[in-house]
Amino acid sequence: MPCSLFSEAIMKQSISVVTLPVADLDRAKAFYCGGLGWSPVFDNGDIAFFQFNGFIVGLWNKTSFEAEIHGPSSPGARGSALGHNVESPEEVDRLMAQAVASGAELVSAARALPWGGYSGYFADPDGHLWEVAYNPAWPISPEGYVTFAS
Repeated sequence: MPCSLFSEAIMKQSISVVTLPVADLDRAKAFYCGGLGWSPVFDNGDIAFFQFNGFIVGLWNKTSFEAEIHGPSSPGARGSALGHNVESPEEVDRLMAQAVASGAELVSAARALPWGGYSGYFADPDGHLWEVAYNPAWPISPEGYVTFAS
């Protein structure tokens, strides 16, 4: 059934929070803060929140996360990837190199893609996949918002 046949949205089309369960919060913070240069807006020793452009990313102690969801979490997220778009292939290369130098696993080296973009993938210390990408068709605002343009 095409989406246009639905009369109204049941759930607003937005993401507020992305939560990444981590085995060792101090190790995760060392990677994201020390390695990638992020700054938490909240950190209580069990969870750290990072304000992004319009949503929040949380690094949450895996044991506490699993207690919240009443079950086990999958290690990492190899079936999906978080994306970070940048303004040039050179910036992709720079960020990929920084991530790997900070302890990330290189999953797929950055390369030119058939559709005209340029991207690579790394996994953080807990296995969460990140794509760093340049897409010449998607403008990025000064605040970091990416707009889909066809």
